[in-house]
Amino acid sequence: MKISIITAVLNREDTIGGALDSLQEQTHSNFEHLIQDGGSTDGTLDEVRRCADERSSIVSEPDSGIYDAINKGIARATGDVIGLLHSDDVFGSNEVLAKVCQALSDSSVQGVYGDLEYVSTSDLSRVIRHWRSKAYDRGKLSKGWMPPHPTLFLRREVFDRWGTYDTSYEIAADYDAILRWLGRGGVSLAYIPEVLVKMRVGGESNRSLSRILRKSREDYRALRSNNVGGLGTLALKNLSKIGQFFFHP
Repeated sequence: MKISIITAVLNREDTIGGALDSLQEQTHSNFEHLIQDGGSTDGTLDEVRRCADERSSIVSEPDSGIYDAINKGIARATGDVIGLLHSDDVFGSNEVLAKVCQALSDSSVQGVYGDLEYVSTSDLSRVIRHWRSKAYDRGKLSKGWMPPHPTLFLRREVFDRWGTYDTSYEIAADYDAILRWLGRGGVSLAYIPEVLVKMRVGGESNRSLSRILRKSREDYRALRSNNVGGLGTLALKNLSKIGQFFFHP
């Protein structure tokens, strides 16, 4: 099973090397790595080339944001399965891709997800939040549930049939896409109950109060446009995050 890993990046020379090293350390070696650089002006591309091998494909060109860059990567993908590795993230272990393939050996499963740890920017061993996803059923969507987006791997036919990321969303295109894939598309998911990705805190959606408010507005729009819920669902989605700060396995 060939996996396409997409990394959208812009000026992340301090973190991109760790992300790419965690991919190179995977025991499942049948993958391609599609780096979509938005025109970095620091040492990002030097780090990318340092880690590159015959499985790497690097494109550096302007884009209109992270979702546009990811869509460009998806358009280039040739694998059976597509997943993301953000430039600030690392895989939780060197067995992540192998376990994704194992879960997808069941032909009825269209996607896989797992748990996510938010970690300190300077110390990846320091866990700030632990997102324990738990098993999926479709009824959870209206209660504010979603799988951690960085841990989500999907068969490519999901994108072919139900589309990629709507770039009219600046922050919440991932939530809109997940509601479309799972709600309208009825995509079946398998849960791997372990940390698949470690994500540095301080992401785009929560770096300021104005961004948090904008994300809430976009989340509400995504809920309404996908006929999943409204303000109640949005409230439950936000409240569900509180426990992540206190639960540590």
